[in-house]
This record gives sequence, structure tokens and C-alpha cells, in this order.
Amino acid sequence: MSLTLRNPHSVLAALQTRPEDVFEVRLAPGTPSPKWSEVAELARSQAIPIRTNLAPPDKRHEGKSERMGAAVALVRERADRLVDELFIDATPNEGLWLALEQLQDPHNVGAIFRTAAFFGVRGIILTRERSAPLSATVYDVSSGGLEFVPFAIVPSLSRAITLAKEVGVTVIGTSEHAERNVDDVSLDRSHLLIVGNEEYGLRRVTSESCEELVRLAPRGIIQSLNVSVAAGICMSKLTMPANPGSCNAF
Repeated sequence: MSLTLRNPHSVLAALQTRPEDVFEVRLAPGTPSPKWSEVAELARSQAIPIRTNLAPPDKRHEGKSERMGAAVALVRERADRLVDELFIDATPNEGLWLALEQLQDPHNVGAIFRTAAFFGVRGIILTRERSAPLSATVYDVSSGGLEFVPFAIVPSLSRAITLAKEVGVTVIGTSEHAERNVDDVSLDRSHLLIVGNEEYGLRRVTSESCEELVRLAPRGIIQSLNVSVAAGICMSKLTMPANPGSCNAF
């Protein structure tokens, strides 16, 4: 199945990692933006067809940023992996994996993939039921991140949790009711971080399978965060060096 991608960053990432899955690029009439020009140049070098997109604007995308524009690319969906493959090179003392349980907003899923690629997350496990599919919206919001993080789509998280524990990866879940703060998690271990549904959080059976439950303690009057923001903060904290003093300033 092909997806119609509108974010040139998503298209560039696909061209860089799997050009055989990019069927064609359709540019808007006139001079393309610098980023779409980059897309076109790379596509030409790989003999991918480039056409002028004369189709009327898609009403569903009105109000989007101009950088998304009328230019699009048709790209095959990226294949998922078996969950076992995500943990082949896992060790007890290095790496972070994510599991997303029944996240339903594609913007949240896309944002998490983008952040996961930024922080070098080793893999993402997504549940199939009651979850947002990996649509074009997810790819575009991820801004290329979905191309760089391996993922598996599973009926439930039970096998992923079992596999993680077998290879020494500590399984931690997120819950606003947890007593322990994510700041207190040991950084000299590898982790599988499980994030739950936007409204209901983790399922009870999943919470009970976690070795630890953690929360982000609020420091202001607002007591909760969007799930993708919360996941991003947790990723940042769990991928810090064990000795924070060794970090470089940005």
C-alpha cells in the first residue's frame, strides 16, 4: 500500500533509507521550496519519476504549513519487524526501547517516533487493537523519524515484556499514580518504557507486568502533559549518560 506524504523531510528520509519504495514525486507548479528541490534532486539521481501535481488541493489539509504545500510523494509503507528482532542485540546495561499501548492520536504517535529517532531509541512496539494505524499523518508528523526507528506491531505487549525481561531489559511503565519519579530510575541499565492510552493510560494487566512504575512529578500548577510530550521527557531522562557531567552543552 502506498501513502501520500506531504512533508519533504519524511520523503527525504524515505529516499535516503529505501528509495526503491518511493514510487514518484509530484511537485507543485512553479518553483519548489528549497526542501522539495532537495527531494527532487535526490529522486532524479535515483531515477524516480517526478511529475507536476495539478490535482486540486486536499481539503483535509487546508491550514497546514506552507512547507507541506501541494507537493507530495507516493511512498510504500515501511515494513514492520517481528518483536523478537527488536531485542536481538539487547544488553542489560545499555539502550532504550518504547512500547505504545493503544495510542489513538496519530499526531502523538508521529511525534513520539520523531523524538525516538532524536534520542536513538532502539525500537518501538505498537499494539494493533484500538491504536492509530501508521498512516501518512504519522509519517509526516514524525518528519522522517519513522524511517530510522525499527518497529513491531503486535496484538498485545505480553510477549514484548517477556522478551525484554529475558534479555535483562528492565520494564518500566508510566502512570500518573506512580510513587516513583522518572528522575529516580537508574541510568546504568537498559529499559523498555511503556506508554499508555491518552485517556486511560496503561491497561491493568500491563501495569502489573512492569517491574517499576514511574511518573513525571509536576513542578507547576498544570498536573498533566500530552502523552507525546511526557514520552519525550522520559526519553530524554532515560538516555542521559550515567554521569551527567559528561554531557556536552548544545
